[in-house]
Amino acid sequence: MRNFSMKLFGTALLAGCMLLAGCERPPIESVQRGYRGTGMLQVYNPRTLEEVRAANEVPASIPLAPGDSPKATTVYKNVQVLTDLNVAEFTRLMVSMTNWVSPKEGCAYCHAGGDFAADTVYAKTVARRMLQMTRHINTDWKKHVAETGVTCYTCHRGQPVPAQVWTQDPGPKTAAQAGNRAEQNAAAMKVGLTSLPYDPFSYYLKGEYPIPVAGEQALPADNRHSIKETEGTYGLMMHLSQSLGVNCTYCHNSRAFYDWDQSTPQRQTAWYGIRMVRDLNNDYLEPLGPTYPKERLGPLGDAPKANCGTCHQGVYKPLFGVSMLKDHPELAGAKR
Repeated sequence: MRNFSMKLFGTALLAGCMLLAGCERPPIESVQRGYRGTGMLQVYNPRTLEEVRAANEVPASIPLAPGDSPKATTVYKNVQVLTDLNVAEFTRLMVSMTNWVSPKEGCAYCHAGGDFAADTVYAKTVARRMLQMTRHINTDWKKHVAETGVTCYTCHRGQPVPAQVWTQDPGPKTAAQAGNRAEQNAAAMKVGLTSLPYDPFSYYLKGEYPIPVAGEQALPADNRHSIKETEGTYGLMMHLSQSLGVNCTYCHNSRAFYDWDQSTPQRQTAWYGIRMVRDLNNDYLEPLGPTYPKERLGPLGDAPKANCGTCHQGVYKPLFGVSMLKDHPELAGAKR
């Protein structure tokens, strides 16, 4: 009996330790973001926040170039995008891009050795399109990026391929004739290790499936959205929450998730952000598929694409809102 009691105590102690392992030790900080009683709080752990802060430090910028040198097109061959820059501005941006994207690989990541004008390296073609995309974001999507804008570093952070990109997910392998999972019951990191549909991106960040599915009244009326659509929406919201390091009440009032009048201004910013990502994926990133070598494509043969985490990487504003664009005005758009 004694041995049984000791085993029971040991099992209970182990179970308690396992439960506590999923908890965070204090202090935990909370920020009130709405009226009291609405549950609109953001909860932060100062220790993990410091880790995220260290990963979002902005690198030092090269001093601005003089504006009196000749046009880059008069000195360099095969300049197709940055035709408005002078030699000094062009060279400064090329050095900055190398530091932002390929500090280990250097210029050779995009350029063929001995012939910088050649287009034989696929990464050079991709880089051209990325420059056009960056200018497009900073010019045409101010309703999301405002005057803070983005640069190559916003996504790349010193890596040739950004840490968070996505391709179509074929899902886990199943036995033949095992039926259709409906993209569920397979815990995935991208949806917070839940069993929600594991590929919300193909539907909502490339396709234009409707995201709002909540009805505005308790009884059935004209809302014909399915449970599966609801679960897909929740999967996307889990991704947004993880990408920005926030919870649902960063954008929504917890008593009326559907109501725009009771939502925070951040919900409107997120609305534009979703449309911006769709635009980038459909017009800039997906069409690059034929340019990439096979090993850079996804398991279903599609090109890498962006999601909210590509820029945000765990914080509510990329790089905690510090703008690098003021030091690189050439990325804000073509000079007039």
